[in-house]
Amino acid sequence: MAELTLTMFLTLDGVMQAPGGPSEDTTGDFPHGGWLVPHADEEMGKTMDDIFSKAEAFLLGRTTYDIFAAHWPRITDTDELVANQLSSLPKYVASRTQTTFDWYGSSLIQDVVGEVGELKQRYSGEIQAHGSCGLAQTLIQHDLIDEYRLLIFPVILGTGKRLFGSGTVPSMLKLVSSSNTSKGTIVSVYRRAGKLQTGSFALD
Repeated sequence: MAELTLTMFLTLDGVMQAPGGPSEDTTGDFPHGGWLVPHADEEMGKTMDDIFSKAEAFLLGRTTYDIFAAHWPRITDTDELVANQLSSLPKYVASRTQTTFDWYGSSLIQDVVGEVGELKQRYSGEIQAHGSCGLAQTLIQHDLIDEYRLLIFPVILGTGKRLFGSGTVPSMLKLVSSSNTSKGTIVSVYRRAGKLQTGSFALD
């Protein structure tokens, strides 16, 4: 059975909106698009290559799919691992407004909660979700993510869409690994560790 992993670029205050460019997602008049770019480096590239090398299929929200489809098919270098994986592997797109997609290997998924289990049965490796804010919220709320891969950049924005929103179900995670790049990005991998546990330091 496959596992569903979520890879996300985040600011230190948890914002995930529009990391790669000013026009990626301006929802809510978001003015900070492209905040990740000055912090990209060779170590980050190697991290992403390692993540994408493990993919057997992708699960993407519509907006992220459109961003990827406009960019990665134009990269024809056979040594570009991310482009090759995205262009050759199956892509399942969660969308309420579009039913057909032109990029090779792309198909619609309408009932994310109901169909993720079926997808996990269909594959034996990783089904990877990247970005996809709305989709990520649904996956988190229904505890469907087996592993989180969070790249946290040394940036504070104070506004924007956040990964863990108000509908997040309280739970615990186990830290699997953590490292940092030369530009200060923290790369942390977490796995599910069951329901939230609480305690008290009170003396009485």
